[in-house]
Amino acid sequence: MKIHEYQAKELLRRYGVKTPRGIACFSVEDATKAAEELGGSLWVVKAQIHAGGRGKGGGVKVATSLGEVRDWSSQILGMQLKTHQTGPEGQKVRRLLIEEGADISKELYVGIVVDRATQCVCVMASSEGGMDIEEVAAKTPERIHKVFVDPAAGLTDAEATGLARNIGIPETSLAEGASILQALYQSFVETDASLAEINPLILTADGNVVALDAKINFDESALFRHPEIVELRDFDEEDPLEIEASKHDLSYISLDGNIGCLVNGAGLAMATMDTIKLFGGEPANFLDVGGGATQEKVTEAFKLMLRNPNVKAILVNIFGGIMRCDIIAAGVVEAAKQVQLRVPLVVRMKGTNEDVGRQILSDSGLPIISADSMADAAQRVVAATKGTN
Repeated sequence: MKIHEYQAKELLRRYGVKTPRGIACFSVEDATKAAEELGGSLWVVKAQIHAGGRGKGGGVKVATSLGEVRDWSSQILGMQLKTHQTGPEGQKVRRLLIEEGADISKELYVGIVVDRATQCVCVMASSEGGMDIEEVAAKTPERIHKVFVDPAAGLTDAEATGLARNIGIPETSLAEGASILQALYQSFVETDASLAEINPLILTADGNVVALDAKINFDESALFRHPEIVELRDFDEEDPLEIEASKHDLSYISLDGNIGCLVNGAGLAMATMDTIKLFGGEPANFLDVGGGATQEKVTEAFKLMLRNPNVKAILVNIFGGIMRCDIIAAGVVEAAKQVQLRVPLVVRMKGTNEDVGRQILSDSGLPIISADSMADAAQRVVAATKGTN
């Protein structure tokens, strides 16, 4: 789950991270009033969407008068902001952050993720912060310093100070820099985050260390522990199909292809999509109905897939371990009837009661294409999208 910059900054402030003063706004009038309330003579008008690269896409502008605040707000609010993370369709801007200007002396980078190789939290920092941090990581990875944190000890004073020093924070600001690193780590752990990033973390002319931007993503599996974070969810920033799927306890992610996939088990779902691509097809979605799928759940899954106009065929790939194949087959037949299926349907089932399940499909009278293996199923569904099955 993602949250907006202004929400991430509010969270970080609770942990002692210094940020510029700012006010979230939903209209041009709100933006102008916010600038007046903040005072000063320099403001930053920032689009709030769940994507990076907003500055390059025209979603961050500096204003030197209230008139400019109004003009930039009018231009940015409602725009379809396109960045390298939104894709070519872009994302509509519905919120703004009006923030006081900052006297930037140096831009730095700090980020935290879970490292799969070491199975530890990795704290990363670089002296090369700003909009091109991805280029730094690709071309000069030696400029990114890392600490793999012992979960029992946490990010120690020595580790935080060493990182701060390595990225060029001067001795006079070292204590503040180390404190921000430790605060970011603490927020990451206590909120069950999957990503916490400050880019840029700036040094001001008077030696302060300030989070000029902030990005935090959360592990959805742990959200039951954080109802206060769930309340920050912005449904306008999420795929409507994924929102609908979550209501039925379905794991669904939209993709760019034309073959709908219904599978039980995340690993099998990934393997199914790989096999489809191996035979020249493109999956339209990741959809895991789980090990305890009911007839109702399968029906909702079919409805979800068919709401995507690009779907030209559907592949159901089921391993009957916990879930019996005959129950899935009955669910598939009922779902196909309810949604009045108009695209080719390929079904491959293996496991408990697979013979019974196959018979249910055969007796249904529906034009279901049966497959014996995953490769056979993938080849048949790819052929079906081309009208050659």
